[in-house]
Amino acid sequence: MGLATSVTVPYAAYLRVYEPLSAFPRAERRRWENYARRDALPTAQDELRRSLADLLPTPPVPVPVHESRDAFVAVVDGVVCVCPWRTRLRGWLALEELAERFPAPVLDAVLPPVVRRQAEADYARWLEGNPDARPWIRTATWQVPLRWFVLFSDGERDYGRAGEVPVLRYRTPMVEARRRVARGLRTLRDAIEEGPLIDGLVDVGRWLEEFHPRSLVELDYGGLVHMVPESQLADDRSAADIEEGLTALRAGDGARAGAAYERLTERWRAVRDRQFAN
Repeated sequence: MGLATSVTVPYAAYLRVYEPLSAFPRAERRRWENYARRDALPTAQDELRRSLADLLPTPPVPVPVHESRDAFVAVVDGVVCVCPWRTRLRGWLALEELAERFPAPVLDAVLPPVVRRQAEADYARWLEGNPDARPWIRTATWQVPLRWFVLFSDGERDYGRAGEVPVLRYRTPMVEARRRVARGLRTLRDAIEEGPLIDGLVDVGRWLEEFHPRSLVELDYGGLVHMVPESQLADDRSAADIEEGLTALRAGDGARAGAAYERLTERWRAVRDRQFAN
């Protein structure tokens, strides 16, 4: 989750996996079956408000004391799929990234060392009994990592509104996401040297392998829709640019691949720059 500060939390994008109920142990499966039948289910904004509430006390609570029992629910071809929030686990994972993002004085001011040490000790104890735990949700603040777009095609783009708020997301079957990762890796390794883009895509591919093959994969722009003028959001075809770049690389057309990559980097550089204006 975006635990860095109360400012960065709203401006995050999410990569989610919804697993069919059959992927869960019997007891948990029964609980999610009952959960999915509720008349009113929490939304992404509900999850955001709860995470923000934990950051307001002094000192802040970086990781919830108890694991969330909520989830996002989707029905795919008549099959109920759930994406557990696992807020506590994601909080621990986010803490591990904070030291890389902030200088020590800033980090100490946002989250005192004693609070971080206690959370780290709690995570170490919990991990002993849950060595295979993994989150169903990945979060990126102020951007959508370019490697995430490799999982989707432009035809899976869904742009609309939820009330007065614009929504931009992609959804694809797990089998398609894995196929695109594998094909993208082959293309990149044939065309460029090993580096952050390939390493990041390998990491995403390994994460996807942890889930049921009939899962649904979703990329949600989340709070980033508030950072981009609606006219630009409506014209954002980042997955199409990734597709074009990879197709050009396979054809040996470096100039066309470079142009697609430049469009992507300029678009997302402009979004990241807005964090300093806020």
